[in-house]
Amino acid sequence: MAQLTVGSAIEKAKLLLVATGVPESEAETTARCIVASDLWGIGSHGLMRLPFYLARLQAGGIKADAKLKVVTDLPSLVVFDGDDGLGHWQLQKAAEVAAERAAINGISAVGVGSSNHCGALGIYVWPMINRGQVGIAFSTGPAVMPPWGGNSALLSTSPIAAGIPTNPPTVVDLATSAVARGKIQAKAQAGAALEPGWAFTKDGAPTTDAKEALAGMLAPLGGVKGYAIAVLVESLTGMLVGPSLAKDIPDMFASEQDANPQKISHFIIAIDSAKLSVDGENSRTADFARAVSDAGGRLPGSNRSNPERPDTAENITITDQVADQLAQWSTKLGI
Repeated sequence: MAQLTVGSAIEKAKLLLVATGVPESEAETTARCIVASDLWGIGSHGLMRLPFYLARLQAGGIKADAKLKVVTDLPSLVVFDGDDGLGHWQLQKAAEVAAERAAINGISAVGVGSSNHCGALGIYVWPMINRGQVGIAFSTGPAVMPPWGGNSALLSTSPIAAGIPTNPPTVVDLATSAVARGKIQAKAQAGAALEPGWAFTKDGAPTTDAKEALAGMLAPLGGVKGYAIAVLVESLTGMLVGPSLAKDIPDMFASEQDANPQKISHFIIAIDSAKLSVDGENSRTADFARAVSDAGGRLPGSNRSNPERPDTAENITITDQVADQLAQWSTKLGI
């Protein structure tokens, strides 16, 4: 295992992205979002993914100099065309716009279509949390999950995230598949077996082989209920924002598809929590957080640091394989 500081990891990621043509500001935001996943202990969505982004940037599947283009601009609803750019900086911008509009109108929603993978979805509820708002985020990706009772992949891992401005903040961040696909890729790289019940082969047989699972399908979280939530996520992203359904999105782990834009869509909702109360200012948020603690529990995601204000001196750990891949890319790009 290799250890490096958050600050040096962000700088390394930024330099690699800039070297592939990403403008410095977008590269900085993307690098910060990528490293936040490692800092949260979600290595499957952190620097492990960077070599895949770099390969897609070089092949043209991700447009390095993409611009967000306004499609719809209403007081409480904004929709952007992502121009096939990196999902990280685009969803961060969408969340910031959502928070700004919610502060004025009480609630807002922002969609981004024709985008790419954005990493850990929970990162993008923090622009709302940091403004005392509620944030909800949805995203889609390549189809890896069959409909309930079906035998072919039609749904992505269909992640959903929510942020509540408790103290400490509550961050719900989960895939509606039994496991995030990035964890399958991490297991495949490590040569490790999967937990039973996570995945199926492409023929629908249960498997604990990570490579078979990558070519196959994932099980829904919680059976038919997880499937129903996945349909909700696909509805708010691929169906309504578009332009692609999960079944038509290229796989970022398949190198032969690197030149094909993913056309992923994201959707953000922001709510001014202060405007929701029927009885004005109150202590219920603090009361609930205290009750959870008194009961011996903790709020979901309450141990996650603020990704918009990272401690650059803190250390993260990555696998030797990821460290070697980043070193190879540095050499390849002349860094």
